[in-house]
Amino acid sequence: MKDYQPADIRNFAIVGHATAGKTLLCEAMLACAGVVNRMGTIAGGSTVSDYHDEEHQRQISIHSSLANLEWQEKKFNILDTPGYLDFISEGLGALRVGDFALIVVHANHGVQVGTEQVWDYATHYGIPKMIVVNAVDKENADFDMVLDQARKRFGDRVFPMTLPTNPGPGFNQLLDVMRSELVTYQSDGSGHYTESPATGEWAAKVKQLHQELIEHIAEADDTLMEKFFAQGGLSEDELRAGVHTAVQAQSFIPLFCTSAETNVGVARLMDFIAKYGSSPVDRKKVQAHDTDGGEVEVALDDKEPVLYVFKTISEAQFGELSYFRVYSGSIRPGIELLNSDRKCTEKIGQIYILNGKNRTSVPVLNAGDIGAVVKLKDTHTGNTLSSHKRAIDLPKVEYPRPNIHAALKLSSKGDEDKIAQGLSALHEEDPTFLYHVDGELHQTVISAQGELHLQVISDRLKRRHKIGIELVPPRIPFRETIRGNAESKHRHKKQTGGAGQFAEVWMRIEPRERDSGIEFTQSLTGQNVDRAFVPSVEKGVASACAEGILAGSRVVDVKIDFYDGKMHPVDSKDVAFQIAGYFAFKEAFLNARPCLLEPIYDLEIKVPEEFMGKVMGDLSSRRGKIHGMDSDGHYQVVKAQVPQKELYHYSTTLRSLTGGRGIHVETFSHYEEMPREMEQRVIAEYKQLREEAQSHH
Repeated sequence: MKDYQPADIRNFAIVGHATAGKTLLCEAMLACAGVVNRMGTIAGGSTVSDYHDEEHQRQISIHSSLANLEWQEKKFNILDTPGYLDFISEGLGALRVGDFALIVVHANHGVQVGTEQVWDYATHYGIPKMIVVNAVDKENADFDMVLDQARKRFGDRVFPMTLPTNPGPGFNQLLDVMRSELVTYQSDGSGHYTESPATGEWAAKVKQLHQELIEHIAEADDTLMEKFFAQGGLSEDELRAGVHTAVQAQSFIPLFCTSAETNVGVARLMDFIAKYGSSPVDRKKVQAHDTDGGEVEVALDDKEPVLYVFKTISEAQFGELSYFRVYSGSIRPGIELLNSDRKCTEKIGQIYILNGKNRTSVPVLNAGDIGAVVKLKDTHTGNTLSSHKRAIDLPKVEYPRPNIHAALKLSSKGDEDKIAQGLSALHEEDPTFLYHVDGELHQTVISAQGELHLQVISDRLKRRHKIGIELVPPRIPFRETIRGNAESKHRHKKQTGGAGQFAEVWMRIEPRERDSGIEFTQSLTGQNVDRAFVPSVEKGVASACAEGILAGSRVVDVKIDFYDGKMHPVDSKDVAFQIAGYFAFKEAFLNARPCLLEPIYDLEIKVPEEFMGKVMGDLSSRRGKIHGMDSDGHYQVVKAQVPQKELYHYSTTLRSLTGGRGIHVETFSHYEEMPREMEQRVIAEYKQLREEAQSHH
């Protein structure tokens, strides 16, 4: 293998909304470079980058995968990412290590919510963007509509470098603005083309565009701007010299048209990337932290090695595989590096470069390059490995919070340990998947980015870890409280052979304000009850509060006053007062106008304007309260509060109401009283479950 220097490397993430043709674009690039002899298909499951069984079954990308090729003596490291927002972690990891983003938009569907998400993420990482309008060979492909949309959404800096002259079925020719030529592609999928000068109306069109391009380029560079005014334009050499700078400054955003499926327009896009695309040199220094949390810079030409692991995956045939990018120094098999997150030493084994599942072992990877290594002991997604001489922590990817939840129901007893190991392994691999064991609800709850993500996770648990599970709705942490005052007097008396048990507890209770908790006081006077029994009564009350009285939910916001009682010189003991306290509290509680509280969540929903009616209607059917509306570009942002009980799989409903274009974030807000009829239903369900459980014993 050749030894590539940082300036000759092009690392980029192919990102965009689902089904825009990212995987086929990657495939077409590999075909142009001769890495594959003929292009694979999604339906045939034969593409290089979608090689997992679950991707073949669903015919979509689920994992980001790595491909590499050589083009014009430059090495391309291509990160093909899934478009479904459920698998956004894969795209975020790829954007984190890419030097630019290639954003793919479908010529029929235009700019969609996924397009905007990845655009914002690329902006967040400070990397330049290029846009590819793909599938220009489809019926009703509307290149002008997409260009117009992209300009409305991302600004007038979006500039077409190639335009289709014959869009629709049979598309094989485009106008090349840099070269002022018509490029005609062969129809055999080889990506080969011939060039001829533009004539007639195309000549006029390209002349005007060429002039606009020169202005964009001059804007990015003061010296070029001066030349532009002095000479009344720029020479071709000056223009070419300025393109790279202008892309870095994003003073223009190049847009290309392609048909990946028929391999038209792809080779010219690759020429542009090879000549003008960002290389690691454009991001010579990255900010990091040392072990004391101090800011440091990692420079490309530092001698000490630093690498960032942006993805880990368990592969059936190879075990754990860690994908990484080298930020400084060189990586060779056998070297020992420090994992600053886990405080452990890792020995680097075989280093690979990948084309999907095909791996090639290499002796060294230099700064700026991307590769993979197998069988690291304790290194996970987001970890930094660096030399012991200089321990470094590179900034991690921040992942969006999951917003769909399900509880696991095990098919067979005794799988508890297996499930804990399986969940932990899946989270290390995919940090956007979270889980927790909820002691209050006695359930293991898993949280994911969407319905599809949940299904993929549960399939992996079943297949990889051989655990029988089904997904059920998580229980809801209701709370119980009171609306009125009450008092009770409870006598506990038990006579068995020998010493008996005796205690009498008199108690008053009253409501406290929301979220103030339980307050237990005593106002005993005189000698009726020994003060030593106060903690016993409090214990009894605490256990009644913990197990709940109406529906098995925790009691909150009640003040309890233990004000009097009776005792027996021999038979009164700790346990007797605990029992009396427990029942005295229950009796008082049931007489104090008890009620159930339910958790209410804040929702922020972002939808295109045309779906507002449907979304608002759906919210009101979920007992939602609207708190405000804002607009953000072409989107409306609705702020609402909805009971958790009504939110099970809300993201799935939202996607189907909005054709996949709506997204939302939910956060816990507060507790409030439930409507009576809902409360009755919850209490009845609880009683039924309890009776079933007792009949089993």
